[in-house]
Amino acid sequence: MKPTVIAIALCFAAGAQSADPGEIEKLKAQLAEQRTQLETLRRAIEEQQKIVDRLSQPSLRTAAAPAAPQAEPAPAAPGFPRLAGNVASSAPMLTGPLPRPQKSAAPMPDAQPPAPLSWDLGVARFTPLGFVDLTEVYRSTAVGSGIGTNFNALPFDNSVAGRLSESRLSLQNSRLGFLLDSTILGWTTLGYLETDFLGNAPANLSVSANSDTLRLRLFFVDTRKGKFEFLGGQSWSLLTPNRQGLSPMPTDIFYSQDMDPNYQIGLTWTRAPQARIVYHFNDNVAWGVSAENSAQFLGASSAPVVPTALSSSYTAQFETGANATSTPNLTPDLISKIAFDGNPGGHAIHAEIAGLFSTFHAYNPLTGIHFNTAGGGGAFNSNLEVFKNFRLIENLFWSDGGGRYLFGSGPDLAIRADGGISPMHAGSTVDGFEWKLSPKDNPKGMSSLLYAYYGGAYYGRDVIADATAGALAGYGYNGSPNSQNRAIQEGTLGLIQTLWRNSAWGDFKLITQYSYIWRSPWYVAAGAPKNARSNMVLIDLRYDIP
Repeated sequence: MKPTVIAIALCFAAGAQSADPGEIEKLKAQLAEQRTQLETLRRAIEEQQKIVDRLSQPSLRTAAAPAAPQAEPAPAAPGFPRLAGNVASSAPMLTGPLPRPQKSAAPMPDAQPPAPLSWDLGVARFTPLGFVDLTEVYRSTAVGSGIGTNFNALPFDNSVAGRLSESRLSLQNSRLGFLLDSTILGWTTLGYLETDFLGNAPANLSVSANSDTLRLRLFFVDTRKGKFEFLGGQSWSLLTPNRQGLSPMPTDIFYSQDMDPNYQIGLTWTRAPQARIVYHFNDNVAWGVSAENSAQFLGASSAPVVPTALSSSYTAQFETGANATSTPNLTPDLISKIAFDGNPGGHAIHAEIAGLFSTFHAYNPLTGIHFNTAGGGGAFNSNLEVFKNFRLIENLFWSDGGGRYLFGSGPDLAIRADGGISPMHAGSTVDGFEWKLSPKDNPKGMSSLLYAYYGGAYYGRDVIADATAGALAGYGYNGSPNSQNRAIQEGTLGLIQTLWRNSAWGDFKLITQYSYIWRSPWYVAAGAPKNARSNMVLIDLRYDIP
């Protein structure tokens, strides 16, 4: 109660003492109650002042109402995103990662929450990542590989599978993960985890419960100070084309916009354990070297025929898609890449040159001889913004012994009659465009991304005389199985329609892809089809968390 009101009440009480003793006592009781209320208010004000004083101390941080905005850690240098907003391997946007949101000094109670969803965890920033995918896949032939396409096993139309179509709904491509970033002793450090549900599935997966299996995709730590950057863990291979610099973040990697979890045939990629060092000459030029897990790959369904005398002993020495971690590799694969970035005329450009060095070894128990052989390859990739939000894509790869990097669609090598190792030629390309369109007045954050690619992979012939069987062996010989592919090709057209986007709540997309795939074997028997072909349609509804 205000002092003027109390004074008026006292004057009224003094003038009324002779009038009515009962009324006087009633007024005294009211005054006592008011004094108690004033004392309570005084104590509450003192407590609020203590809280304000504590919040004003620089050593304390709170998201509620700091006296002054806290300083952010040192920003990441170009090409190294240490920030939230990199949705776990979502369809990569044409721009780079989103800038890290600044903390609000004093958010209003009804203000929109900051985005993306993240919070401080000790001295680091923790950001959950992921999306929910509901995917429908239709193929005109029964490839039998789930939502990911097994390109090298398309059935011919003179087989049962080649006469059947397939359709399935799946959530296996959904992702879960997190990003943790901080500055440690002056080193800008980032930890990244990404998983999906495309792991080894039980045989009865689709019967009742659809219990999809969690699988590790990416898990690495990347740290940078000045011009030097180091990475350790499981990441995209350095041989995988980049969109920007040599960044390991999914938004800076080119693995196409395809909805197919196995991407586009012709793309060079693995996700493998590795140790990487990168030197940044400046903001536009970076050079990196990576030692990555190897796998001397003899091939799976497309494997070359091993000479009869060596078949049983040599199969176990090479990866055939069923050896798990038992393949006796000689050394890690070494990959080196230099990347150039620029922005002439306001249009982003990226170009890179990469090299691969692999080793293979084997032991012939019949002669007691060890064989050691080296293989290698090279790649040139570019990503050019011709005009605003329209990019031309080009990727070229050629190798002796690099078939494994083409999604294992062809072998690294063949086995000679004496047990020696013969690295096989393998080359590929992925070319196309990506075009993003957004309305000018766009309160719902809608956008359209139209893309088209041609991808192709070629595997060379390697013919061996098998004296024991009195026949030919190897790859691509006259009479070889029709699983030994000369080429696999794919044309793709797709649209990613963002229906709704909000910085605080994420986005909702409709993703469509149409592909026509054909594979051509080296040998075609009389009367047999020359190619295996399939039409493929994928339709996906995706919700990205912010």
